[in-house]
Amino acid sequence: MTGSIEQGISQTHGNTHILHFLVRLPRPMEQVWPALTTGDGLAAWFTPADVLEPRLGGAVTLRDVGSGHVTAWDVDRVAEYTVQDGGRIRFHLERDGEEGSALRFTHEFEGEQESEPRWHARFERLIAFLEAGAP
Repeated sequence: MTGSIEQGISQTHGNTHILHFLVRLPRPMEQVWPALTTGDGLAAWFTPADVLEPRLGGAVTLRDVGSGHVTAWDVDRVAEYTVQDGGRIRFHLERDGEEGSALRFTHEFEGEQESEPRWHARFERLIAFLEAGAP
């Protein structure tokens, strides 16, 4: 299975922007989870996590994004980080066939700091990272 970015939707409500993506990943959820929830995993495709306490309410600092808290945590399924000036970043994993995963991604933020093309490029790096056999 190869990965693909199947959907990118951008919505604006006043000054609030919401990006949604559906990303099909070439690895099972258990192998994708560390790429979304560990410092090394996030650094490989998104940004380093200088602080990441893997639990609901835990502290998180995503370099170049901001500091805040883990606002949703369901092991192997949902990780959500809400960071000051960076908004709410939510990763929701689902099984996708025998060997793959589907990532339903949402980023809700104020201002203009993010864009659909930037996230698309990040997800291309995530797919490449997983296809290369990331742990």
